[in-house]
Amino acid sequence: MEKSAREVAARLREQGHIAYFAGGCVRDMVRGLTPKDYDIATDARPETVQALFPRTYAVGAHFGVIIVLKDGFQFEVATFRSDEAYIDGRHPSAVHFSSPEADAKRRDFTINGMFYDPVAGEVIDLVSGQADIAAKLVRAIGDPVKRFAEDRLRMLRAVRFAAVLDYQIDTETWDALVANAPSINQISAERIREELVHILLSPNRVRGWDLLNASGLMRAILPELDAGVRGVISRRGEAGDRNRG
Repeated sequence: MEKSAREVAARLREQGHIAYFAGGCVRDMVRGLTPKDYDIATDARPETVQALFPRTYAVGAHFGVIIVLKDGFQFEVATFRSDEAYIDGRHPSAVHFSSPEADAKRRDFTINGMFYDPVAGEVIDLVSGQADIAAKLVRAIGDPVKRFAEDRLRMLRAVRFAAVLDYQIDTETWDALVANAPSINQISAERIREELVHILLSPNRVRGWDLLNASGLMRAILPELDAGVRGVISRRGEAGDRNRG
């Protein structure tokens, strides 16, 4: 897969475009792991990407995203962009194709905001993602309140990354998450379920549960389950009080 991803990037470079690996695959590479998939960020416009590759389909051309099919693999090729205001807690009202710097700053967490130049063989880190990986820290890029207001699903993603990677959540990011947890229901039930499955099926599912509970996300998503857990804890506390008496 990596060979094919490099060939996609090379094709863009041959035509004079910037082409970097981006997002989670770079996080995995920095951590010394083999990525499960590769995303590519470029300054080529969506229509240019489609013209350069024989097999493509647009999953979000308005947002600059084209899927390139090569050697049996699918690669998400996205044009560098900056976003205007988010009006629904999920999608920007408009996007502007821009630069690597602007694109990195609109992403969710520093550990996902790095690029990798497959030609130079170097990480392009504009958000201190490598330092946060070394510190095992999930930190929002820029103002966490703004990041969560843009996309409410990022709150669940913060918990997922903390659980799956066994990282801590940066204090400022955590405070913003707790303050905004009740708004998670602005997101569709399907997207919430997808993140919950990742969290609760991870090897660190107990920690994921604890973070969901402590943040208030569980209370917002599944209030009946939260009430049941609190009732059990309360009864145990009462039993302990009687035993101590």
